[in-house]
Amino acid sequence: MLSVFCFDRLAVTVRDLYFVDPDPAPGQEGPERGVRVELRLVEAQPWRGSIYASQRIVVDTSLLRVDLLESVERGPGSRDRVHHHPVVTDNEPGERVFDRALTGDPVSWLRDRLADPMALLSAAGVADLPGYQESAAELTHSLPQVVDAVSTSLERVRAGELALTRTRGT
Repeated sequence: MLSVFCFDRLAVTVRDLYFVDPDPAPGQEGPERGVRVELRLVEAQPWRGSIYASQRIVVDTSLLRVDLLESVERGPGSRDRVHHHPVVTDNEPGERVFDRALTGDPVSWLRDRLADPMALLSAAGVADLPGYQESAAELTHSLPQVVDAVSTSLERVRAGELALTRTRGT
């Protein structure tokens, strides 16, 4: 299941994920299941049609990826593959970064990280930061709903309801 929260110029995607790394690091072999969360930019599109026409919404450039994954072998609650990618360049994630605080309480860590979207945009080198202030405020205001969606998706993965087969596009 893919959920997208759009805040004018920013979006957060929440997706259940069953993933098999084609070139795993030692100790990271085997399939993983969980939830992927990304902070992305909503890219402006040219107006089309009349004033009443539905407009195209493009959620593309990823700035931050958080993977709340667990190995299938070790099972639900192991948190053995929980990591983040603080650097994403041209939609390609940097190396996996494992953080004890993230592993210890993934949802709280994510909430704390997303609570300051402007710091994340600045760290990602996004131009025209003032143009994102309103969207960042909307994200901060809606953070409880975003975090609830992440928690619910993670619970459903652990209950065996989501992320049962390899996710398309991975």
